Amino acid sequence: MGKAAEGEPLLRERVAALVDRAGALARRRWRGLIWLAGEAPACRAAALALWQAGAWRAPLWVAPEAPPGLADGERLAPGRARTRLGGEQDLLVVDAVSEGAGFDPDAFGALAGTLRAGGLLVLMTPPDWGARPDADYARLAEHPFLPERLSARYLARLARLLGDAPEVIRWRAGEAPLLPPLCEAAPAVLAPAGDPDCLTADQAEAVARLVGQRRRRPLVITADRGRGKSAALGIACARLLAAGEREVLVTAPRPSAVESLFERLAALCPEGQRQGTQFCLAERRVRFVAPGELTRRARLGEVGGAGARLLVDEAAAIPAALLGEWLGAFPRIAFATTLHGYEGSGRGFAVRFLPRLTREAPGWQGVHLGEPIRWAADDPLERLINRLLLLDAEPVAPAPEAEAVWQRVTPAELAEDEPLLRSLFGLLVQAHYRTTPSDLRRLLDGPGAGIGALMADRSPLGVVLTGDEGGFDAELAERVARGERRPRGHLMAQSLAAHAGSREALTARLRRVVRIAVAEPQRRAGLGWRLIEAEAERSGREGIDLLGSSFGAEPGLLAFWRSLGFVTLRLGLTRETATGEHAVMVARPLTERGEALVAGLAARFQRALPGLLAFELCELEPEVAAALLAEGAGPAPGGDDRRDAEDVAFAQREPALARPALQALVRHALARGVPSGDASLCLLVAWGFQGASAERLAARLGVSGRREVTARLRQAVAALLAATSPASMG
Repeated sequence: MGKAAEGEPLLRERVAALVDRAGALARRRWRGLIWLAGEAPACRAAALALWQAGAWRAPLWVAPEAPPGLADGERLAPGRARTRLGGEQDLLVVDAVSEGAGFDPDAFGALAGTLRAGGLLVLMTPPDWGARPDADYARLAEHPFLPERLSARYLARLARLLGDAPEVIRWRAGEAPLLPPLCEAAPAVLAPAGDPDCLTADQAEAVARLVGQRRRRPLVITADRGRGKSAALGIACARLLAAGEREVLVTAPRPSAVESLFERLAALCPEGQRQGTQFCLAERRVRFVAPGELTRRARLGEVGGAGARLLVDEAAAIPAALLGEWLGAFPRIAFATTLHGYEGSGRGFAVRFLPRLTREAPGWQGVHLGEPIRWAADDPLERLINRLLLLDAEPVAPAPEAEAVWQRVTPAELAEDEPLLRSLFGLLVQAHYRTTPSDLRRLLDGPGAGIGALMADRSPLGVVLTGDEGGFDAELAERVARGERRPRGHLMAQSLAAHAGSREALTARLRRVVRIAVAEPQRRAGLGWRLIEAEAERSGREGIDLLGSSFGAEPGLLAFWRSLGFVTLRLGLTRETATGEHAVMVARPLTERGEALVAGLAARFQRALPGLLAFELCELEPEVAAALLAEGAGPAPGGDDRRDAEDVAFAQREPALARPALQALVRHALARGVPSGDASLCLLVAWGFQGASAERLAARLGVSGRREVTARLRQAVAALLAATSPASMG
């Protein structure tokens, strides 16, 4: 008898013990993680034996390639993890051991939440996991770094935490799994919700609040993952349609985020029909609209208005500026957000948006979903996943008297100091809506990454993350600029080369600010300014030519960077799908070479800006357009121009016939310090630079027709003439 045949009974016995353990976990409404370590063939054989031994519901194998014997649809590539967010699994196998496979933090974090009570998550890794980078590090290796030459601190940390975690089932391929003891516990059951369609009292309350929502009483729903937040939105949609509501609009960072909403809606309305991202019930419907498209339609008056309703899921992953626009457009609006998770942080949402919500709608209400639905409140896997991926990381407040001191922090230090890592990463999660689990890996192992922090009492009050770009040789720079090569990484340098034709942006040394975060209690105290100034000083000493950054164009952020000496070099012509904002690139020169490069790129951008505003950027927010125009020259209008402007303001000159004079007046007003958010100035920017129609201006001003719009334009010109008169200069 061969060794394989001799081992089969042993393997069956071992997987039977694991199936029994799954049953014991199910009685407690818990889930478990199996760390299966060994060589790839042995790990796959063991995991397949477990796969075949149990009556698993919708088991899922996550790997670039499927092992033999799996049916179609049972294997999922890690990059498609978000497509399964609405499903549930009893068994999840994550292959991080096979050739070409690696550990994808974002996929792991997303799919772990789909595992229901009694489910097992099998993580297959090499026996020396963490000793070297795996195949997924290819996404991290920016030119000219090779994946195999990167550090593997992130994987080593995961291996260390899994080795120390008492709740982990450790299984060496070829050996018996080590099952940790289970404490005695009564079977866990969900308390009656008091609502036949809801599974928890929390969910029932959220549904009742949604259905009974009054005008101008926004609702904020917060929850951790697995609490039925999206399902509650779906239940409410079903009841609103049944009550006769003609349309409910839904938005989220991506359609997959509301898959649970549509699944619950379809289950409760079997007579309805789903068509992609729309559900129809007779003449009534629930419709998903992406954030950028929703904003565009709201500005044109195509959506919103009296009686309109909007449900926003994963609101923390959407810029606060867009949330604020929707708040004004929809009399009934609800914001649902995850507190801790891969989609975005509800804490960041609270910092960025809730103050505005309180100012504009002081009667808003909140409801929190605390009781899990897919697992028990004391589920060990949820705690473990949070610990591994730092999904629940929080910044630590220092002693009040502690003084903030700037210092560099190395990835090696962070890898060895778990409390500092948790606090620093928690600060990033709290402050930035786009922080994901993979950002933790980039923090520890990203090539060319730099970390600067303002530390007080060993706690970070602020942090700036940077990445080095450029430094290409002339030949490669030429090929990249011509579109013949696209090396990995170097986002800003390559964008300036591709869209502005600057070879010099690729040969120069550029340091990009990837993230900047300041602890909430210390905001508006100058810490962000200190972080950037310290980074600029350090970068200049190291021979970096320019310090740059890229972010969603918003007046407040533009003002912050401009106050630090940064100028705009490029603006994206289309809105980003996830954020609804145009990406802007700014830079500050640090060397003579950098000064020449920034001056040339900024001049080219300002020369192109009026034409872009008239065509491709005609729907850009006028406040943003004004902030960009403020960076250009603004000499005083000549005598003829000023007389033309006065004839518009105080006589009957048709404004369109004096457009060049009024454009010159706007630029001069900006140069004289009139705020870019000034109402008169923004009205003239929208009309004079962006060609806004009388209908669009009437909607913006809240007036009825062309005559009233023209009257407002004359008033705006008069206001700017007064602000720029010789008397006002004195």
